[in-house]
Amino acid sequence: MESGGEWVTGVLATVPLFAVLGEAGIAAAAAAGSSRRHPAGRYVFHQGDPGDRLYVVLDGLVKVVFATEGGAEIVLDTLGPGETFGEIAVLDGAPRSASIVAAAPTRLFSLSRERLLALMHEHPELTDQFLLTLGRLVRRLTERAADTAYLDLGGRLAKVLLQLAGKHAAPGGDDPANGAVIDLRLTQSDLAALVGASRPALNRALHALAARDVIAIEKRTIVLRDIEALRRRGMP
Repeated sequence: MESGGEWVTGVLATVPLFAVLGEAGIAAAAAAGSSRRHPAGRYVFHQGDPGDRLYVVLDGLVKVVFATEGGAEIVLDTLGPGETFGEIAVLDGAPRSASIVAAAPTRLFSLSRERLLALMHEHPELTDQFLLTLGRLVRRLTERAADTAYLDLGGRLAKVLLQLAGKHAAPGGDDPANGAVIDLRLTQSDLAALVGASRPALNRALHALAARDVIAIEKRTIVLRDIEALRRRGMP
């Protein structure tokens, strides 16, 4: 296990949840936590595990995975550098509601529930920011539920591709708006789970967008060729 250093402190300073602590508070949080590298495919924790730590993605990518009673695994979200997870379980002390899996070689910072609660007591502004973070999470879940109800598969796919591009994509091409390249090391089954569809249905939807030159599929990457068309397609 690696202790927090200057690089960890620098990353935490870009995370809204920790930025409110100020330079000294961020350094103290970094020193109180720890960082660990996870190879692709490793579970950070499993659904049902104790919710005793808050995590920050320092680099790499993780998948949020929910296991059904029948044993199937559904990808709920992907999280990249600067994003946090584990907030709800840390707040109420309940078991983890989903599993986290490294989708690529990933380095994570973690802070114990006890230390986080102590920081909230020492820095009331951290509590306010924590509530804002939870509020954004609830809004995302509400929006996803609305998308499932009001958007068809093509619309949900367009919206998810735009969201993934905004969070994780590398720029490509000459136009800064178009040409974003999504390379998340996600399988088509993972992407299908994100949009609530079967793998064959997702494959048809992807090729329908490709046939209209809205996207291009290049092995494990997806290139967004027409951002405006995707935005229109992702509207109810």
